Amino acid sequence: MTTIKNSTQVFKCFVLGLAGLFITSIALAQTTGTAITLGGKTIHTVGKLPAVGTSVKEVTLTGVDLKDNSLADYKGKYVIMNIFPSVNTGVCSKSVRKFNEDAAGLKNTTVLCISKDLPFAQKAFCGAEGIKNVVMLSDFRTDFGHSYGVQIADGPMKGLLSRAVIVVNPEGKIVYEQQVPEIGQEPDYAAALAAIK
Repeated sequence: MTTIKNSTQVFKCFVLGLAGLFITSIALAQTTGTAITLGGKTIHTVGKLPAVGTSVKEVTLTGVDLKDNSLADYKGKYVIMNIFPSVNTGVCSKSVRKFNEDAAGLKNTTVLCISKDLPFAQKAFCGAEGIKNVVMLSDFRTDFGHSYGVQIADGPMKGLLSRAVIVVNPEGKIVYEQQVPEIGQEPDYAAALAAIK
């Protein structure tokens, strides 16, 4: 009798395990985003970056003055979108500082640093760091993360933006994009800057 009971329990566990694997595989198959990593563990974005050669999608973000900033405001210039999770992390703040240095020597180019940070935090960071050559923009009340496929869909940073770079030419076409494969990795600054020529 005990053997039958144990066999039944083992069978139930086996069936539940198979059901769990089936549900997980369906969920992964439905993911239309990009697989990236956070500390080596796989997470996903809600979509994919717009492809090189496509027109930039119009979106409005919030500036440190709490005013709306439209991508259309920068038409006629090269635009580097430096997208990241939070200015309060080491790699993110380093990317803002690096693009701030590089932007000083770029002609007809604006660098937009975009995160879900509140505009107050972005302003405080720029003041403390002496950042003056980039425009800080917040996605805290818009759908930029979804429109550009960079919002993180799962894991501990769910809801924040992934680390990515998009370069747009003066005609509004995307000429470079990089979805950084590991959140803790810096973007390829040289490749982004090389797209502005």
